[in-house]
Amino acid sequence: MNAGLAPLPAGTRLLHIGPHKTGTTAVQGALFAAKDVLPGHGVVFPAHTRHPMEAALAACARPAMMGDTAPTEQHWTRLLDQVRAAGRRTSVISSEFFADAEDDETIARIVAQLGGDRVHVLVTLRPLARVMPSQWQQYVQNGLRMGYEEWLEHMLRRPPYQEPNPSFWRRHRHDRLVERWARAVGPGRVTVVVVDDRDRGALMRTFETLLGLPANLLQPVPDSANRSLTLAETEMLRSLNKEFRSNDLPAELYSRLVRNGAVVHMKNSCSPSPLDVRIATPGWAVEAAAEAGAEAAGRIAASGVRVVGDLRLLSAVPKPAPAVPGEARVAPEVAAQALYGALAAAASAPVRHTAPAKSRTVHQTSSKELVKVLGHRCLRRLRRR
Repeated sequence: MNAGLAPLPAGTRLLHIGPHKTGTTAVQGALFAAKDVLPGHGVVFPAHTRHPMEAALAACARPAMMGDTAPTEQHWTRLLDQVRAAGRRTSVISSEFFADAEDDETIARIVAQLGGDRVHVLVTLRPLARVMPSQWQQYVQNGLRMGYEEWLEHMLRRPPYQEPNPSFWRRHRHDRLVERWARAVGPGRVTVVVVDDRDRGALMRTFETLLGLPANLLQPVPDSANRSLTLAETEMLRSLNKEFRSNDLPAELYSRLVRNGAVVHMKNSCSPSPLDVRIATPGWAVEAAAEAGAEAAGRIAASGVRVVGDLRLLSAVPKPAPAVPGEARVAPEVAAQALYGALAAAASAPVRHTAPAKSRTVHQTSSKELVKVLGHRCLRRLRRR
């Protein structure tokens, strides 16, 4: 895969823009784990965390995930200061949220602030047919209430393909993504890496080659919190999203108790088994994704950017997973871990009942109203903290 690939010049600022679901978390985890040894090889990973998401969102003028603290210009400025502190050493910045930059002016500003002609853009790509189920369940983790097949209908059959998630095609119309960034830095400073799922280590080796690092320095870091949800887990969360929205609860509560409480604890505590039903993409959607991938591959090949890997993979039709008999159901222990995660998150910011007693008892109050009261009390507590 890396035959003939040479290291980038010393002092390059390698900007890995994703997009989502193309191995970004694995790369970020490996770079962050090697953060202390990278400078010995002339490379710096300028970030205090594995993924400088807030900085990338601020740079692209994009909102935070549902209920999260809004990113500020300070996040982006802090990352820029760390990049400049790298001096003449090579630095690598990685966030899939850079793929959300939607216009040439924003991209040109990001490139200029990172060093102009020192910037080299790296895009990692996977076939759309593999990206779509992962992106749908990720959107559900951010509050989406739409089922998978209906979501596919909107994304693939209902022009202008913007609802309910306009970010999907901004990220995953891969030829246009590459073209936007190539206009800012020139085709000669864009590398497209086609991820081959049959060779799990190839992506790490490509980063090592481009950064001039010794072989096998970058190693995958186990991260169960980044695993995809099963169909049953996603449907459970989607049902919860409906209840959450219908009760008009604050988004901050969703961020803390659901996404960063119930979901994270469930992922960390429960590993899917071969008997769990996975998210299956219908044949018509797989074919539509393959057509879009073939068109994107052709335009990328003609764009003049450097390509590492086989562009034909972008239009590959994956073999369907073996059918699992039975209905998609959440195991009791999985539901229990999700509930415990929410309770643990709530317990970390306990609610103090300081208000005077009301004339009605709990039993005289509807469950819907009780949920609203609890939600707003938790929110007040979070704001005080």
